[in-house]
Amino acid sequence: MGSTSSDMAAASLAVMLERVAEGDRSAFEEVYRRTAVKLFGVCLRILPMRQEAEEALQEAYLLVWRKAATFDATKGSAMTWLITLTRNRAVDRLRSAGRFVAGPIELADQVPDPAPAASSKLEISQDERRVAKCIGTLAASDAELIRTAFFEGATYAELAERAAKPLGTIKSRIRRALLTLKDCLS
Repeated sequence: MGSTSSDMAAASLAVMLERVAEGDRSAFEEVYRRTAVKLFGVCLRILPMRQEAEEALQEAYLLVWRKAATFDATKGSAMTWLITLTRNRAVDRLRSAGRFVAGPIELADQVPDPAPAASSKLEISQDERRVAKCIGTLAASDAELIRTAFFEGATYAELAERAAKPLGTIKSRIRRALLTLKDCLS
């Protein structure tokens, strides 16, 4: 069975954390670039005041820099490790400010489950298969451009540099590929 782009991105993030553990600042910048939005969302869910969430995120990244060597890919994904570290930092801030209020255990069944319902997961899975099938119809180089642009967040300029092609060529290829995907998905 082949690797999916999300598997490759997860493996790449794990490699970046290993490099951070060795003191690689550019790897740390890459980890930040790829995860800051998601981790900030984690902080905002726990600490709804933006300034508090920003401070918790900053503290979390300081911990990432200091504790990257403790990441163990055999125990979970890099993103799970980062989310757990960030969540714990935000909860610690909440508790230290004396604002952590626990309700009675009897109310636990009234707390909504944040996980998507089984039907939603099935729909998402079917959509992912359709997208993967349609991406599979593209030329390999165009499929790689789409994956890199949309799943890794690379800019047109970064793609042009990686492919050693003119920027206009990359933009045209992505536009054509997106039109092909649109036709395939409709």
